[in-house]
Amino acid sequence: MRLALEDVGHAYGDASLFHELTWTFTPGTSYAITGASGSGKSTLMAIISGWIAPAEGRVLRDEVDSISWVFQNPFGVPRRTAVDHVSYPFVARGFTGEEADQRAAQLLDDFELSHVADRQFKHLSGGEAQRLMLARATAVSPDLLLVDEPTAQLDRATARVVNRVLSNVVSSETIVIVATHDEETRDACDAHLDLTSYLKGN
Repeated sequence: MRLALEDVGHAYGDASLFHELTWTFTPGTSYAITGASGSGKSTLMAIISGWIAPAEGRVLRDEVDSISWVFQNPFGVPRRTAVDHVSYPFVARGFTGEEADQRAAQLLDDFELSHVADRQFKHLSGGEAQRLMLARATAVSPDLLLVDEPTAQLDRATARVVNRVLSNVVSSETIVIVATHDEETRDACDAHLDLTSYLKGN
């Protein structure tokens, strides 16, 4: 699997974001994308995923067949339990119901959610819901996992829990890219791509 940016740049009208960005992403590694508000973190994520085309350069996605997003505001099925959210991706991948439940229980434990396994999504706290979306994305086992500002809506204590379990989304087959303004989230990742270095004039 190969995911690489070659001299990628983007702008909206006369407003330039980043340019001449060359970077290679490797499976089994988590990457933090940082930069000031408006520097293009979410735009770069959209370019990497293929949702939009870069104004300059190109993106190479050899054998990147499945992509999952975890958005800033977690979305779940209000009346479905936490364990159901994580079990379903395993069932979709061909596991039996019993196998799916066992694997889901292990993931919930990894993400410090065992205590809310039978709680409906609508009754989860913000931090619990965010961790559940990370667990569900891990259950999907995508080639590329994009996580957009996972702690932006959380208080510091809750954000630290999310940052602590962030390493649990990384597997040897998955590239994890996290857009963040949070220094603790940045430090929880293996590598750091600072968009400030790729602004026009730098």
